[in-house]
Amino acid sequence: MADLFSEEWMKSFMAQWNAEPELCDALAAINFNSVIGYGFEDGDQPVGVLTVENGKAVAAGGYNGETLNWDIRCSAEQWKKWIASPPGMMGLGMAFTSGKMKFKVGDYGAMLKDPRMAKPFIKSFTVMGKA
Repeated sequence: MADLFSEEWMKSFMAQWNAEPELCDALAAINFNSVIGYGFEDGDQPVGVLTVENGKAVAAGGYNGETLNWDIRCSAEQWKKWIASPPGMMGLGMAFTSGKMKFKVGDYGAMLKDPRMAKPFIKSFTVMGKA
């Protein structure tokens, strides 16, 4: 397996994202467009970035200064735990409130209140496990 959020890993994540209808089709239904950064809590910037247009991932790779709609950070250990065993809504909520998951950019609360976004967000962790 490639290093988490490396160029190679992000390309694999993009392919898995697009192969998962519960993710890309669900987000296409709400015209979801975002540039999502993924990284580690102690980093100055995200490591990887995924660009999504109408639910489909159209670009992925290392972070190169893109303007982000979402910037999600956790410890490497937390990411690995969730990739091995994807969290549910309660697990994510607890991680956010306890500070194990941080959103440097993006409104986590608004996303959780909209099931059209929350369910695909949770599904993205299952997809990460396939990357």
